[in-house]
Amino acid sequence: MILVKTLGRVDYAATVEAMRSFTDGRGPDTPDEIWLCEHPPTYTQGLAGKADHVLNSAGIPVVQTNRGGQVTYHGPGQVVAYPLINLQRAGYFVREYVFRLEAAVIQTLASFGVTGHRVAGAPGIYVRLDEPGAHAALTGPSDPLDPFRGLGKVAALGIKVSRHCTYHGVALNVDMDLAPFGGINPCGYAGLATVDLVTLGVCAEWAQVAQRFGERLGAQLEA
Repeated sequence: MILVKTLGRVDYAATVEAMRSFTDGRGPDTPDEIWLCEHPPTYTQGLAGKADHVLNSAGIPVVQTNRGGQVTYHGPGQVVAYPLINLQRAGYFVREYVFRLEAAVIQTLASFGVTGHRVAGAPGIYVRLDEPGAHAALTGPSDPLDPFRGLGKVAALGIKVSRHCTYHGVALNVDMDLAPFGGINPCGYAGLATVDLVTLGVCAEWAQVAQRFGERLGAQLEA
């Protein structure tokens, strides 16, 4: 049984330190947990991040962090999920773990009438901007120079695995001020559109989405 904890709005750096401490101190029998929270406005730069992908921070702090991936934005109105999972005990590897995280996002979106899509080589979940509820699978990029043409990113993913145990995680945009995404190349992609559920026509409270997302993550990540 995975324990799901709702932390509310918490400082980003302090939360990362708490995750690291939990992971470093856990033993083989430590129960897995999922932390659900939101952060004050913060840009986070992953291990693969490049400084020039921060175009204009406009006073928003830029925090270097040890997760995978590049730069992203966290802010109020976003559900951030941090699964603290012992993969060795769970019995699956990192690639499947990422697949399960994305599946939980897709299932959460579907419960609100939105169809989420994976894009090969670009972790996270995307939606069709013109028909967010359309069920047809993506057939491939319509424009090889712009593989995200017609798509918006609704969830970003960046993880860390230490001694077979995960931290960091996935962020799902619910009802945000999306303007700060314009100050970066989101996840390293210039001009990538970023959307939230409200933009897609879904009016849902943060707590409602967080609860549903936590339930789907718990179901997906159980061994």
